[in-house]
Amino acid sequence: MSTSFKSNNISYTLIVAVIFFFSCKQLDLFEKNNPIPNHSWSSRYSSNAQFLITDTNAVYNIFIILRHTDAYKYNNIWLNIGIKVPKDTMQFKKINLVLGDDSKGWDGTGMGDIWYVKRRINNQPYKFKKSGVYEFSIFNIMRDDPLLEIMSVGICVEKLGQ
Repeated sequence: MSTSFKSNNISYTLIVAVIFFFSCKQLDLFEKNNPIPNHSWSSRYSSNAQFLITDTNAVYNIFIILRHTDAYKYNNIWLNIGIKVPKDTMQFKKINLVLGDDSKGWDGTGMGDIWYVKRRINNQPYKFKKSGVYEFSIFNIMRDDPLLEIMSVGICVEKLGQ
């Protein structure tokens, strides 16, 4: 009976140590998704996000996250993405986000008729030069206004491992 108790005690200690290790690890990720009202994205509606950067020595990947239905009628979406550095003005960049093609179908992950796409927008890891609150704005710049069948759009900023 004492052998069983020691074995259970060691297992319990190991489980607690593993939980402690993973719970103390800092998760360096920011993600915000904004729903598009009625899945009808007006060119005047922007998806906005703010996040705090404190580590200016680290490098980051920046992703656009988009959910659309199977009924979305294009293989891509043109976006105007703005970033505002603390105490500066918003700077915009146009991006053509490819969502699929006619021969292979939709990119991303599908569940029923809903598709989820997470696409990195920086070619190389990005280094934020100033600490403080950064702001993102995402507008669609497609010809259709409103643009139908877009469910949500957002941003993900992921700190790369040291």
